[in-house]
Amino acid sequence: MNRRVVRLAAALLGLAFASVGLSASAEEVGAASYRFKWIGPNDKIKVEVFDDPEVPGVACYLSRAETGGIKGALGLAEDPGEASIACRQIGTIDLEKVKKLRNGREVFSASASLIFKRTNVVRFYDAKRNVLVYLTYTDKIIDGQPRNSISVVPVNRPM
Repeated sequence: MNRRVVRLAAALLGLAFASVGLSASAEEVGAASYRFKWIGPNDKIKVEVFDDPEVPGVACYLSRAETGGIKGALGLAEDPGEASIACRQIGTIDLEKVKKLRNGREVFSASASLIFKRTNVVRFYDAKRNVLVYLTYTDKIIDGQPRNSISVVPVNRPM
């Protein structure tokens, strides 16, 4: 029985790390402290931007909380499972390319704890309304959070 648990845990870790290569990398735009810490960095809200790796012409701005203090400085803290997203058209969007996209594809992922918690962004295409929908949420292998945020980008609107 213990071997099964170890194999399952190894498989889940493998899946968690395998998805990392599929998503975009973010650039930090800025940060604002929201809680003072006597030792180590303050708790803050980071604002990051990333370009959709499969849809040139779309950029998403993500704000998420980051825990400071000693644990935060060492990378051992668990960040709150709350994030907000705003995506915008910043260039021409190829409608034919958008129509071929797979719904529910992860376009961004960032660690929210040492191993088991991640902040994710997934993309959907609503063909009826001709819009891209970006959803952000935080998952945890055992106990995820239902808190989420979405942003919608119209496709093929003149710049």
